[in-house]
Amino acid sequence: MSQSVTSASTGSASDRLQSLGLALPELRDNPYYVHHRTVGSSIYISGQLPYQDGRLLGQGIVGRDVELETARSLARHAVLNALAAAVQAVGDLDRVRIVQMLVFVASTPDFGEQSNVASAASDLLIEVLGENGRHARTAIGVAGLPLNSPVEIQMVCTAV
Repeated sequence: MSQSVTSASTGSASDRLQSLGLALPELRDNPYYVHHRTVGSSIYISGQLPYQDGRLLGQGIVGRDVELETARSLARHAVLNALAAAVQAVGDLDRVRIVQMLVFVASTPDFGEQSNVASAASDLLIEVLGENGRHARTAIGVAGLPLNSPVEIQMVCTAV
């Protein structure tokens, strides 16, 4: 089950991220899409896979090839990539407010724990961004994702 969500009230979002032993990754350009698009005050973040250093961290179907805890870890990596795209758009992690997060989980029809996978990403957003990390959320089980990734995360955010 999801661990209790706490958000640090001291320091910057970057400090909190660093205290978790994490850093925002460099996102590689893609010739087919951009990582973010701003329309009015909304910033739409393209679906992000659990890449680290240019390598997809896992492949397969959750509930068959991929264990729940592995899927939760992959969701945390995918949301770090989404945060990196948000920072590209607004310039500073402390200016990011998450509005909505969509979590796609490639899973067996009887898996039923998509929200548990999504909660790992939600926990990280709240740990790092505090109230600005709280968001509306949808967790969806799908038959497959690009490159056979177990998880993909898309976000909508705004600058504060």
